[in-house]
Amino acid sequence: MYKRARTSRDLKPISFIVLGAFALEFEKLIHDNSAWLIVFLAAISVGLWFAYVSWYSQFKKRDSDQLKIGSKLPKLYFVGLDGSEFSTSQFKGKKMVLLFYRGNWCPLCMAQIKEIGDQYNELKALGAEVLLISPQPHKFTIDLAKKRDLDFHFLQDKDNRVAKALKIYAKGGTPFGLEILGFESDTVLPTVIITDEKGYIIFADQTDNYRVRPEPETFLKVLKGI
Repeated sequence: MYKRARTSRDLKPISFIVLGAFALEFEKLIHDNSAWLIVFLAAISVGLWFAYVSWYSQFKKRDSDQLKIGSKLPKLYFVGLDGSEFSTSQFKGKKMVLLFYRGNWCPLCMAQIKEIGDQYNELKALGAEVLLISPQPHKFTIDLAKKRDLDFHFLQDKDNRVAKALKIYAKGGTPFGLEILGFESDTVLPTVIITDEKGYIIFADQTDNYRVRPEPETFLKVLKGI
């Protein structure tokens, strides 16, 4: 709703509102025994909310051996919007920001891409090439590229081959039902990698909660060496 790429980890303000609303419903039951169905449904809603906060939003603890700070990022291959093979080796001698996003269906991913788009001029001035990578079919990525109209590299990680190699693969990570729209059931875990001119990793965000992502200023600070 706020078009931001992150929330707090536990969403305490909203959780207090949810509990307060349930307390009001429960108070009805004290005065009216016939309100038990409403209270029962409210209790289910509370349970679903806390399942979302404490379980659904969480990933298993992530610590890919391939993304250690100071290690060299291997040569990666993707598919460009025109269908041709795209390799990170063509950016030899340049800094890179690789943003792996789940797909157009993920509002936090879209907000994060907008944030990094707002930094376009600053990122270019620092000599960084920005790669926006997703396993989603190109028809969705083309729509996104047209909407953003930026000189970033919109790439497809076909069949999640790179995600699997880097151990940032999310089997069954796409919400149920989106396959009907043409999205694959498997996707990538939201990840940001920044490399220096020699291809060494100087930053890697492996969030363990899809709602918690780095502030946009972080990327600029890393590229400036702060």
